[in-house]
Amino acid sequence: MKIGLRVDVDTLRGTRAGAPALCRIFKHHKISASFFFSVGPDNMGRHLWRMVRPAFFTKMLRSRAGKLYGWDILLRGTAWPGPLIGKKCAPVIRAAAEDGHEIGLHAWDHHRWQARIGGMRPETIRRELQRGYETLSEIISAPIVCSAVPGWKCTDDVLAEKKNFPFAYNSDCRGHSVFMPRIAGRRLGQPQVPVTLPTYDEAVGQDGVTSSTFGDHVLGLLKPGRLNVLTIHAEAEGIALEGEFRNFVAKALALGHEFAPLGMLVGAPADLPDGVISEGFIPGREGWVSLQNQSLP
Repeated sequence: MKIGLRVDVDTLRGTRAGAPALCRIFKHHKISASFFFSVGPDNMGRHLWRMVRPAFFTKMLRSRAGKLYGWDILLRGTAWPGPLIGKKCAPVIRAAAEDGHEIGLHAWDHHRWQARIGGMRPETIRRELQRGYETLSEIISAPIVCSAVPGWKCTDDVLAEKKNFPFAYNSDCRGHSVFMPRIAGRRLGQPQVPVTLPTYDEAVGQDGVTSSTFGDHVLGLLKPGRLNVLTIHAEAEGIALEGEFRNFVAKALALGHEFAPLGMLVGAPADLPDGVISEGFIPGREGWVSLQNQSLP
């Protein structure tokens, strides 16, 4: 089976240390992936206020976040403004592009998007996308061909604003098949490639899944003849879980599976079914996410 491989790079540490480690693994196995980079300020430590929410606190304990991500990530941007990731890590991002990986925009300010997108006005969304797009395209000296919102938090306003950018596709939701989104009855021209498989932090600690069995858990969820898209994080699989991820890749390849960037899974837009994106919830993740819904209004 073909597995779409999406790499989210959220932080300075993930960009500086995790992304190069993943690139080395991919180069060894001759794999191409889709890297989605955050390029603005690293303020991820400001998520700690969410510890007052029981679901988020439980997730932090279950995934052993301090060990998994490192306290430099968990505290970044709390007492002082976070560093600009794109400015400090441009050579790393450029190297991923030179290795032949698909480069997409994740965010300008990952924390700001994840925490505030529900109330953002269209002009603010446009500004966030524009700053991220211009910074990332300048780094790799090429147009950015795809995007993926942080935390799978997307709204109709986001979809409308993305139409102003030359994205061949977006990956903004969780779902089951590639589709063409519609808003207000209007079919948009940018396909959605949803993520179909759980992330490490969603699955570990639930139903007996551990760090050492997560890879087998994912392989057991693959569906023949269907879309299979996995998101990994440079901060996790590229650092603390690098060994486990190496084993997962080797086992998947030995079983005859293939890895591919998301762009190779899109197909012809004219052949894609229509769908809408709506808010919902998934096991293991705190807060709402955007879900594919093909029951059109």
